[in-house]
Amino acid sequence: MIINRREFLLLTTAFAAGCGSTENAGISSAGTERVVNAGPVGDYARDGVYSAFRNQGFFIIRQGGELFVLSSICTHRRCKLDAKADHSFYCPCHGSTFNPDGHVTHGPAHRDLPVLPAVANANGQLLVTVPVL
Repeated sequence: MIINRREFLLLTTAFAAGCGSTENAGISSAGTERVVNAGPVGDYARDGVYSAFRNQGFFIIRQGGELFVLSSICTHRRCKLDAKADHSFYCPCHGSTFNPDGHVTHGPAHRDLPVLPAVANANGQLLVTVPVL
């Protein structure tokens, strides 16, 4: 598997946080966070927003060869975001919008979407660390 610098940093950070010990887990808890097995990294080979895990708290984004994970929870009042066809995100509760990188483009939200730690385990599974709400 070939990864770019951003992927390496995300994967290394998540591994250092202790995600590496949950290689075969679907979901596991660690107090204030949980680890979700998002399946094979190869499932996210095409550019786009993968919203299958929206209800579990995150979107997987492949953009320009980079793979990263953004929270699917609005930073204004914690509503679940909708992914739009242009790869932006919209909050149906209060109208905040975010660009494909997670930056606020329209309020009332003032904070960008958090990038969540993710790591590929030895089996090529993408493990995402999600805060417990």
